[in-house]
Amino acid sequence: MLLKIVYLARLRDALGRPGESLQVADGGSLDAVRAVLRERGGAWASELAESRAVRVAVNHEMATGNVPLRDGDEVAFFPPVTGG
Repeated sequence: MLLKIVYLARLRDALGRPGESLQVADGGSLDAVRAVLRERGGAWASELAESRAVRVAVNHEMATGNVPLRDGDEVAFFPPVTGG
């Protein structure tokens, strides 16, 4: 399945991009996507580490853990506090 991944605030800066398309196996979950991204190493591993406070929204709704994903879903990663 193809997902739209969005990085906001400090994650966008640390990862050097605002987002990307990511192809993952059908039936994947939010935890699985985060693990795939961490496997890239470097900033990906440190910024998305389980010990880091990172919020996630799927299709503009807050989500956690093993939320199942569907083809075309938008997954946004962002720090817990974004200022304005």
